[in-house]
Amino acid sequence: MADRKDPYRNSRFILEIDGVSQAGFREATIPDISSEAIEYREGNEAPTVRKIPGLIKYGNISLKWGITDSTDMYDWYKEAILDSKFNDARKNISILLLDELGGEVNRWNFVNCWPTKYNAPDTNATANEVAIEEMEIVNEGMIRDK
Repeated sequence: MADRKDPYRNSRFILEIDGVSQAGFREATIPDISSEAIEYREGNEAPTVRKIPGLIKYGNISLKWGITDSTDMYDWYKEAILDSKFNDARKNISILLLDELGGEVNRWNFVNCWPTKYNAPDTNATANEVAIEEMEIVNEGMIRDK
């Protein structure tokens, strides 16, 4: 009998960001990759359109985490956007999916990443939730490594 392979849960993951020591994240959205089809036909061909791949587009990474006294993520945003040093602020990011025992089972590597949007937490004196910071990060390439 073949071994059954159950899908992995999405609740166990780790983020690795060059030079950032943020401890934990609540949510990490792995972006999509897409390529538009370009229609093409030469004059001497049959009246059927050929389709060839166009530019590859990589969606943005979205991160959410509970606010602490660490300012590493905000400092990265400040360097890239507020200080206008986004070329110097580019980092590589990896999102690792873990199995039930904490072993790595999948890895997505992103290159030339920099933050494009930062959202501070909302506050409410009558609420009891954890304050959540959010960041959107652009990238120039993704490779699934497992």
